[in-house]
Amino acid sequence: MIVTTIDPVTGNRVQDLEHHPFVVEGGGAAQTKIYFESEATRQAYLAAQPDDPSRYTDNNTEFHS
Repeated sequence: MIVTTIDPVTGNRVQDLEHHPFVVEGGGAAQTKIYFESEATRQAYLAAQPDDPSRYTDNNTEFHS
């Protein structure tokens, strides 16, 4: 799994991954876990993506502030 800790919406590095939302896209060796600074930037990212629910294997909705 590829893990990215740079929020694709803001371009900022995400610290303390345990407390930030993420999505997991794809599968196999190319499966990618993308972390976000906030639930708002995660939602903005999801809203900008094609409407294909099978694209995500895990839409983490848990967010700890």
